[in-house]
Amino acid sequence: MRYAAMDKFIASLRVLPRFEVRLGRLQRIGGVYTQKGVDVQMAVDLLRLSFRGSIGQVIIVTGDSDLLPAISAARDEGILVKLFYSRQSTHASLIASVDEHYVLATHIGTTCFR
Repeated sequence: MRYAAMDKFIASLRVLPRFEVRLGRLQRIGGVYTQKGVDVQMAVDLLRLSFRGSIGQVIIVTGDSDLLPAISAARDEGILVKLFYSRQSTHASLIASVDEHYVLATHIGTTCFR
């Protein structure tokens, strides 16, 4: 049931205009499955679009500070970077590195999966 709800949610995101979904791969680390590779995909997209001049602003939904170098490079190219994040899982340096930042509502995950 949970997989079906997630699949439906991802499908609904894919049809949004000017919206990209990046999915990684699951890797088992210490008995826990972790998604890997998404931050690199996002960084490549951000840099490619920034350097081409294809975007003027970007909205990123993450808490991963691995994107800091890509965000910095995009801002150097004049891109306005907006961050949507969860208070529970976001590094302070990520928040400090963007132009605008917004806290996601804590109920958004459960609401989206209905």
